[in-house]
Amino acid sequence: MKKIIGMTLALAICLSAFGAGAADEGGGWISLFDGKTFNGWKVGKNAGSFKIEDGAIVANGDVAHLFYDGVGEDGQRVFKNFHLKVEVMTFPGSNSGIYFHTKYQEEGFPKFGVECQVNNSHGDWRRTGSLWGVNDIREAHVKDNVWYTQEIIVKDLHVTVKLDGKTVLEHNFPAEAAGKPYALPTDMSYLPEGTFALQGHDPKSKACFRNIRVKLLE
Repeated sequence: MKKIIGMTLALAICLSAFGAGAADEGGGWISLFDGKTFNGWKVGKNAGSFKIEDGAIVANGDVAHLFYDGVGEDGQRVFKNFHLKVEVMTFPGSNSGIYFHTKYQEEGFPKFGVECQVNNSHGDWRRTGSLWGVNDIREAHVKDNVWYTQEIIVKDLHVTVKLDGKTVLEHNFPAEAAGKPYALPTDMSYLPEGTFALQGHDPKSKACFRNIRVKLLE
Protein backbone atom coordinates (compact mmCIF):
# COMPACT_ATOMS: atom_id res chain seq x y z
CA MET A 1 0.00 0.00 0.00
CA LYS A 2 2.84 2.42 0.87
CA LYS A 3 4.42 1.68 -2.51
CA ILE A 4 1.16 2.46 -4.31
CA ILE A 5 0.69 5.70 -2.37
CA GLY A 6 4.27 6.70 -3.13
CA MET A 7 3.84 6.04 -6.84
CA THR A 8 0.59 8.01 -6.90
CA LEU A 9 2.21 10.97 -5.14
CA ALA A 10 5.16 10.94 -7.52
CA LEU A 11 2.84 10.95 -10.52
CA ALA A 12 0.85 13.88 -9.12
CA ILE A 13 4.03 15.89 -8.56
CA CYS A 14 5.21 15.12 -12.07
CA LEU A 15 1.95 16.25 -13.67
CA SER A 16 1.78 19.44 -11.61
CA ALA A 17 4.95 20.65 -13.30
CA PHE A 18 2.94 21.26 -16.45
CA GLY A 19 0.80 23.89 -14.74
CA ALA A 20 -2.71 24.14 -13.37
CA GLY A 21 -5.32 22.31 -15.39
CA ALA A 22 -2.72 20.30 -17.31
CA ALA A 23 -1.96 16.58 -17.28
CA ASP A 24 0.19 14.23 -19.36
CA GLU A 25 -2.09 12.03 -21.48
CA GLY A 26 0.72 9.70 -22.51
CA GLY A 27 2.75 9.67 -25.70
CA GLY A 28 4.01 13.14 -24.90
CA TRP A 29 0.59 14.81 -25.05
CA ILE A 30 -0.18 17.41 -22.37
CA SER A 31 -3.78 18.44 -21.65
CA LEU A 32 -4.17 22.20 -21.21
CA PHE A 33 -7.83 22.18 -20.14
CA ASP A 34 -9.36 20.00 -17.43
CA GLY A 35 -12.90 20.31 -18.80
CA LYS A 36 -14.23 21.77 -15.55
CA THR A 37 -12.35 24.95 -14.60
CA PHE A 38 -10.31 27.78 -16.06
CA ASN A 39 -7.27 26.67 -14.07
CA GLY A 40 -4.20 27.52 -16.13
CA TRP A 41 -6.05 30.11 -18.21
CA LYS A 42 -6.30 33.91 -17.93
CA VAL A 43 -8.59 36.51 -19.45
CA GLY A 44 -8.75 40.28 -18.92
CA LYS A 45 -11.56 42.55 -20.08
CA ASN A 46 -14.93 40.98 -20.93
CA ALA A 47 -14.13 37.77 -19.07
CA GLY A 48 -17.84 36.94 -19.17
CA SER A 49 -17.45 36.13 -22.86
CA PHE A 50 -16.08 32.74 -21.77
CA LYS A 51 -17.83 30.01 -19.83
CA ILE A 52 -17.60 26.24 -19.45
CA GLU A 53 -20.46 24.02 -20.58
CA ASP A 54 -20.48 20.22 -20.86
CA GLY A 55 -16.70 19.97 -20.67
CA ALA A 56 -16.03 22.64 -23.26
CA ILE A 57 -14.90 26.28 -23.24
CA VAL A 58 -17.61 28.38 -24.89
CA ALA A 59 -16.63 31.72 -26.45
CA ASN A 60 -19.64 33.99 -26.94
CA GLY A 61 -19.75 37.70 -26.14
CA ASP A 62 -17.84 40.95 -26.52
CA VAL A 63 -14.24 40.87 -27.76
CA ALA A 64 -12.09 38.92 -25.32
CA HIS A 65 -9.19 36.47 -25.43
CA LEU A 66 -8.54 33.58 -23.09
CA PHE A 67 -4.80 32.94 -22.77
CA TYR A 68 -3.14 29.75 -21.58
CA ASP A 69 -1.23 30.84 -18.49
CA GLY A 70 -0.16 27.54 -16.92
CA VAL A 71 2.97 27.86 -14.82
CA GLY A 72 5.43 25.05 -14.17
CA GLU A 73 8.51 24.82 -11.98
CA ASP A 74 10.46 26.76 -14.63
CA GLY A 75 8.10 29.74 -14.49
CA GLN A 76 5.75 30.82 -17.26
CA ARG A 77 5.19 28.02 -19.75
CA VAL A 78 5.93 29.10 -23.33
CA PHE A 79 5.89 27.05 -26.51
CA LYS A 80 8.24 27.26 -29.49
CA ASN A 81 8.01 24.00 -31.43
CA PHE A 82 4.81 22.08 -30.74
CA HIS A 83 1.86 20.07 -32.03
CA LEU A 84 -1.44 21.50 -30.77
CA LYS A 85 -4.74 19.63 -31.09
CA VAL A 86 -8.12 21.15 -30.26
CA GLU A 87 -11.64 19.85 -30.80
CA VAL A 88 -13.79 22.73 -32.05
CA MET A 89 -17.45 23.35 -32.87
CA THR A 90 -18.75 26.51 -34.50
CA PHE A 91 -22.27 27.77 -35.02
CA PRO A 92 -23.65 29.45 -38.17
CA GLY A 93 -22.24 32.94 -38.74
CA SER A 94 -19.59 32.58 -36.02
CA ASN A 95 -16.00 33.84 -36.02
CA SER A 96 -13.26 32.85 -33.58
CA GLY A 97 -9.62 31.85 -33.59
CA ILE A 98 -6.76 29.97 -31.96
CA TYR A 99 -3.65 32.09 -31.41
CA PHE A 100 -0.13 30.73 -31.03
CA HIS A 101 3.23 32.36 -30.26
CA THR A 102 1.27 35.09 -28.49
CA LYS A 103 1.39 36.65 -25.01
CA TYR A 104 -1.15 37.88 -22.49
CA GLN A 105 -2.95 41.11 -23.30
CA GLU A 106 -5.53 42.72 -21.04
CA GLU A 107 -7.94 43.80 -23.77
CA GLY A 108 -8.47 44.16 -27.50
CA PHE A 109 -7.25 41.92 -30.30
CA PRO A 110 -3.77 40.48 -29.66
CA LYS A 111 -0.85 42.44 -31.09
CA PHE A 112 1.48 39.46 -30.90
CA GLY A 113 1.31 36.01 -32.40
CA VAL A 114 -0.64 34.45 -35.25
CA GLU A 115 -4.35 33.69 -35.37
CA CYS A 116 -5.34 30.34 -36.84
CA GLN A 117 -8.84 31.14 -38.02
CA VAL A 118 -11.99 29.41 -36.75
CA ASN A 119 -14.72 30.46 -39.18
CA ASN A 120 -16.87 28.30 -41.43
CA SER A 121 -19.67 30.69 -42.37
CA HIS A 122 -18.95 34.21 -41.03
CA GLY A 123 -18.89 37.22 -43.37
CA ASP A 124 -15.08 37.25 -43.22
CA TRP A 125 -14.03 35.10 -46.21
CA ARG A 126 -10.96 33.72 -44.41
CA ARG A 127 -12.04 30.22 -43.45
CA THR A 128 -11.04 27.80 -40.70
CA GLY A 129 -7.37 26.86 -40.86
CA SER A 130 -6.21 30.17 -42.30
CA LEU A 131 -3.29 31.99 -40.70
CA TRP A 132 -5.32 35.18 -40.61
CA GLY A 133 -3.92 37.83 -42.95
CA VAL A 134 -0.73 35.80 -43.49
CA ASN A 135 -1.81 32.74 -45.47
CA ASP A 136 -5.56 32.54 -46.00
CA ILE A 137 -7.95 29.79 -47.11
CA ARG A 138 -11.18 30.57 -48.97
CA GLU A 139 -12.64 27.07 -48.89
CA ALA A 140 -14.55 25.73 -45.87
CA HIS A 141 -13.09 22.30 -45.09
CA VAL A 142 -15.26 21.66 -42.02
CA LYS A 143 -18.86 22.48 -41.08
CA ASP A 144 -20.81 24.31 -38.40
CA ASN A 145 -22.73 22.44 -35.69
CA VAL A 146 -20.37 19.44 -35.56
CA TRP A 147 -17.17 18.78 -33.64
CA TYR A 148 -14.00 18.71 -35.70
CA THR A 149 -10.29 18.55 -34.81
CA GLN A 150 -8.01 21.50 -35.57
CA GLU A 151 -4.25 20.89 -35.41
CA ILE A 152 -1.43 23.43 -35.51
CA ILE A 153 2.11 22.09 -35.87
CA VAL A 154 5.02 24.50 -35.55
CA LYS A 155 8.58 23.41 -36.24
CA ASP A 156 10.97 26.35 -36.24
CA LEU A 157 9.71 28.57 -39.10
CA HIS A 158 7.36 26.00 -40.65
CA VAL A 159 3.65 25.82 -39.77
CA THR A 160 1.25 23.03 -40.73
CA VAL A 161 -2.51 23.22 -40.14
CA LYS A 162 -4.72 20.13 -40.25
CA LEU A 163 -8.50 19.80 -40.06
CA ASP A 164 -9.87 16.38 -39.16
CA GLY A 165 -6.48 14.90 -40.03
CA LYS A 166 -6.24 16.53 -43.47
CA THR A 167 -3.46 19.04 -44.15
CA VAL A 168 -5.08 22.25 -45.41
CA LEU A 169 -2.18 24.68 -45.08
CA GLU A 170 1.63 24.73 -45.05
CA HIS A 171 3.45 27.98 -44.41
CA ASN A 172 7.09 29.01 -44.05
CA PHE A 173 8.02 32.18 -42.25
CA PRO A 174 11.12 33.96 -43.64
CA ALA A 175 14.55 33.57 -42.08
CA GLU A 176 14.22 37.06 -40.60
CA ALA A 177 11.61 35.69 -38.20
CA ALA A 178 14.10 33.34 -36.51
CA GLY A 179 14.69 34.15 -32.84
CA LYS A 180 13.11 37.60 -32.75
CA PRO A 181 9.75 39.35 -33.23
CA TYR A 182 8.81 39.62 -36.89
CA ALA A 183 6.32 42.14 -38.34
CA LEU A 184 3.45 40.40 -40.13
CA PRO A 185 1.36 41.79 -43.03
CA THR A 186 -1.32 42.32 -40.36
CA ASP A 187 -0.83 44.71 -37.44
CA MET A 188 0.60 41.84 -35.35
CA SER A 189 4.15 40.67 -34.66
CA TYR A 190 5.14 37.02 -34.85
CA LEU A 191 7.07 35.97 -31.75
CA PRO A 192 9.80 33.28 -31.71
CA GLU A 193 7.83 31.56 -28.93
CA GLY A 194 4.79 32.20 -26.78
CA THR A 195 1.52 30.85 -25.44
CA PHE A 196 -1.92 30.05 -26.88
CA ALA A 197 -5.18 32.01 -26.78
CA LEU A 198 -8.81 31.41 -27.73
CA GLN A 199 -10.83 34.23 -29.24
CA GLY A 200 -14.21 35.63 -28.30
CA HIS A 201 -14.97 37.67 -31.44
CA ASP A 202 -18.38 39.28 -30.96
CA PRO A 203 -21.78 38.66 -29.30
CA LYS A 204 -23.19 37.01 -32.43
CA SER A 205 -20.33 34.51 -32.65
CA LYS A 206 -20.30 31.28 -30.66
CA ALA A 207 -17.52 28.69 -30.74
CA CYS A 208 -16.75 25.77 -28.42
CA PHE A 209 -13.35 24.25 -27.59
CA ARG A 210 -12.56 21.02 -25.77
CA ASN A 211 -9.86 18.37 -25.43
CA ILE A 212 -7.11 20.97 -25.79
CA ARG A 213 -3.74 19.24 -25.81
CA VAL A 214 -0.20 19.88 -26.93
CA LYS A 215 2.94 17.88 -27.61
CA LEU A 216 6.30 19.60 -27.33
CA LEU A 217 8.64 19.16 -30.29
CA GLU A 218 12.40 19.60 -30.37
